[in-house]
Amino acid sequence: MEIKEILSKCDHTDLKQISSWEQIKKICDDGIFYKTASVCIPPCYVKQAKEYVGDRVSVCTVIGFPNGYNTTATKVFETADAIRSGADEIDMVINIGALKSGNKEYVLNEIKEIKAACKGKILKVIVETCLLTDEEKVLACEIVNESGADYIKTSTGFSTHGATKEDVKIFADHVKGGVKIKAAGGISSIEDAEAFIALGASRLGTSRIVKIVKEGEKA
Repeated sequence: MEIKEILSKCDHTDLKQISSWEQIKKICDDGIFYKTASVCIPPCYVKQAKEYVGDRVSVCTVIGFPNGYNTTATKVFETADAIRSGADEIDMVINIGALKSGNKEYVLNEIKEIKAACKGKILKVIVETCLLTDEEKVLACEIVNESGADYIKTSTGFSTHGATKEDVKIFADHVKGGVKIKAAGGISSIEDAEAFIALGASRLGTSRIVKIVKEGEKA
């Protein structure tokens, strides 16, 4: 697979708590130059980033991040604020405790409310697979299938581990209705990226791929 194709599937990401505007600006510059699918950045930088990049790269941000246990009303407010600020894509964290309790209705209704607040923009649903059983991962797929969301996403990258090939395979076996898959967290090589894409991921949440490409250009 050509590196350009891999880069076109990457959400070039910097969600570190300590990131400054200069660091986020660099992420934006790299996203533009390497033609990544988006740049995924903290909500506080969305307005400034969108004004900086215009239409040169999509701006993605996170909602209910990283724990997901904010109230639905809070998440909906966060989403509406991000969309007003210029976000093109939203990555939300589900209420993991509600899912693990079997409260499908709560999780489904929350996603639907957030999708409505997206005003037609792309919504990716983070289910934090490292905290779920295989049965709960299947339930998460079923909920996202019904929700109207665009993607199911493995991980925040802030929990016990990120995407695994086994989890992406479970998603690929159970998503339907046009729902796509985003693998995120721990994607640290070109080989990793290719493997996740081959299994069915059409987006990758990572900061490493652009870094690897840049390092290769210096060699």
